[in-house]
Amino acid sequence: MAGHGLVERARRAAGLTQGELARRAHTSRPTLSAYENGRKSPSLETLERLLGEAGFDVEAVPRVEFVDVPGTRGRVYRVPTSLPRLPVAEALATVVLPLDLNWSSPGREFRLADRVERARLYENVLREGRPEDVLRYIDGVLLVDVWTELVLPRDVRTAWEFVVDALPRRS
Repeated sequence: MAGHGLVERARRAAGLTQGELARRAHTSRPTLSAYENGRKSPSLETLERLLGEAGFDVEAVPRVEFVDVPGTRGRVYRVPTSLPRLPVAEALATVVLPLDLNWSSPGREFRLADRVERARLYENVLREGRPEDVLRYIDGVLLVDVWTELVLPRDVRTAWEFVVDALPRRS
C-alpha cells in the first residue's frame, strides 16, 4: 500500500502529532491514522500533500538490487547493481558493527565522518557483509571517495569494481 509507514516516519521526523499533520494537510486525524496503519492507501496527490506538510518530497530513487558475483575457491559475493545512498545523518554517524562484521575488534566505534575510520568500516562490510549490511552502512558516494584507499582482497575488489567504476572518482 502506498504510504504505509512512510507517512508516519515523515510525521515523526518532523516532530508532528497526527492531529497537527492532519490539520496542516486538510484531512482528519482518523484518516491520517488509517494511512499510517495501512488500513487505507492515499492517492499520490494525497501522499504528496501529507509528506509536503511534514517537510518532505516524494522522490523516485533507484532500487538497489544485488547480484551474485563468483570469486575464487567457490566464494560468491553479493554486490549491488547500483550504489546505495544513505541519509546524511546515517552516512556520517558513529556506529558499532555487529560481531559478525567486526569480530577482531568487538565494540569498536567507527566515526563515519572520519575518512580513515569510514574506510576501515567499509572494508569490513565489503568483505563480510550481507546485502542488508551494505544498505545499512555503505553510502555509494562516500565509497567512491575512499575506494582507491581501501585494503581489500583481490576477489572483493574485483567483485565490486563494476559498480564502483560506473561513477567518477575525485582526482
